[in-house]
Amino acid sequence: MSKPKEKPDSKAVSPQAETSSHIPVAPLYTPADLRVANSDSNSDADNGWDYDAQVGYPGQAPFTRGVQPTMYRGRLWTMRQYAGMGDAEESNRRYKYLLAHGTTGLSVAFDLPTQIGMDSDAALAAGEVGKVGVAIDSIEDMERLFAGIPLEQISTSMTINATASILLALYIAVAKRSGADVRKISGTVQNDVLKEYIARGTYIYPIAQAMRIVTDIFAYTTEHVPEWNSISISGYHMREAGSTAVQEVAFTLANGMTYVEAAIAAGLDVDKFAGRLSFFFNAHNNFLEEVAKFRAARRMWARIMRDHFNAKNPRSWMLRFHTQTAGSTLTAQQPENNIVRTALQALAAVLGGTQSLHTNSYDEALALPTEDAARVALRTQQIIAYESGAPQTVDPVAGSYYIESLTNEVEKRAQSYLDKIAALGGMLKAIERGYVQQEIQNAAYDYQQAVDRAEAVVVGVNRFEVEEEKTVPTFQHAPDLERKQVKRLHALRAKRDKKACESALKSVEDAARSGANLMPHIIRAVENYCTVGEISDAMRRVFGEYKETVVI
Repeated sequence: MSKPKEKPDSKAVSPQAETSSHIPVAPLYTPADLRVANSDSNSDADNGWDYDAQVGYPGQAPFTRGVQPTMYRGRLWTMRQYAGMGDAEESNRRYKYLLAHGTTGLSVAFDLPTQIGMDSDAALAAGEVGKVGVAIDSIEDMERLFAGIPLEQISTSMTINATASILLALYIAVAKRSGADVRKISGTVQNDVLKEYIARGTYIYPIAQAMRIVTDIFAYTTEHVPEWNSISISGYHMREAGSTAVQEVAFTLANGMTYVEAAIAAGLDVDKFAGRLSFFFNAHNNFLEEVAKFRAARRMWARIMRDHFNAKNPRSWMLRFHTQTAGSTLTAQQPENNIVRTALQALAAVLGGTQSLHTNSYDEALALPTEDAARVALRTQQIIAYESGAPQTVDPVAGSYYIESLTNEVEKRAQSYLDKIAALGGMLKAIERGYVQQEIQNAAYDYQQAVDRAEAVVVGVNRFEVEEEKTVPTFQHAPDLERKQVKRLHALRAKRDKKACESALKSVEDAARSGANLMPHIIRAVENYCTVGEISDAMRRVFGEYKETVVI
């Protein structure tokens, strides 16, 4: 095969004049750029810049420099590779492969039927079973998924939202069956339904009822699974939908405020549940803006929790977050370039102080990752951790005139969005009116226009293309995957205790009607072999389904 020829690049290089959030970038930064807007002083000491208030020390409010005093000198971030490979057995093999190669936490991707509360034999599930993640119908699938994995020792993150209560119940039930102490299992359930209405679409119930399920999970985990993070408030998917970095911060924190308000309204003590809230951010291409974004988000959340919600425990002020590198930046053209993109994005997350990290595989613009590609993605984290020297000191970028100026500007612009949302009556009203969705759509359109005009350069796509692309091996699902999954599901239904199953489902439905906490009833249902679809349907009968507001 002939060597691909690179097309000549005749376009002039233009200076980067602004960040991806359209924040102007000066060619040089000095102490004057740290001056607070309302300060007229030319003196560095009197310009309104206050190190303690705006930067401070790691492990102390406002946590700009990180949530732990020693950060990665004390403990590296959790290397948590996201995977769901069709069925439970194949996914279990991938988890064990990743653990053997040094990953320190699991992250489960579920298929679309599981995400929207449908069993694998549902008519609408046809063709989607196991395609974008693992198919989970019952406790038997969940047992196969984690077979041979010590759940007390391994932290597990589950990217699941509308059916989060059911998948958490399945995890708890499997932990109990394996002999694990449920009070010692650790991990995160994403459980962030608001961003589904904004950017992703795997919702089931109307917003008010979905929020009720979220707060039921808060209450249950606080009392019974104290090491579990009850939510991962996610900006990631809004960024993947096209938001800017500033919008990602603003809309994520606005969602977070909405969850805290709902929990307080449900009678929960803010200092009892806030310490188990976690966040999930995207690490995108504009390297230094991403570092500043993470720092600004921490500082803003600390002040929101302390000043707006009157939380007293400093742990309640901490914004702890997981990061995933940006899937939307991966290209099918010259996919090896994605290794470089991922490395830069991962380093931005580390310099920004992430608590855990997933690095995308270079082939994910083409298919689910192969084992080799997943290993390269994991090695990317390990090279940053053990070879780069970046973890050796806490927040090494602090004091950079540009970083501190950019952190301030991200915060200022994100706060403007929060003020606008408050004026609209809060995030639920803003979502219902389509305001948030429209802002993200506008940002996505503007960016695509810039790419089409080659004003935003995507290497290998609109500049530095090659005439001939080489073939990259891709992951292939087993051709009989769906048939086998449906066969297992039918076998389970045939052998289970029908009366016990029906009684458990009625219990879920009654709890949905009465307002009782749903979690104990859902756990009873999964232990009696009720399926994800059946439990979802029990709640559908009470709550109904959400109808989307179309934004044009």
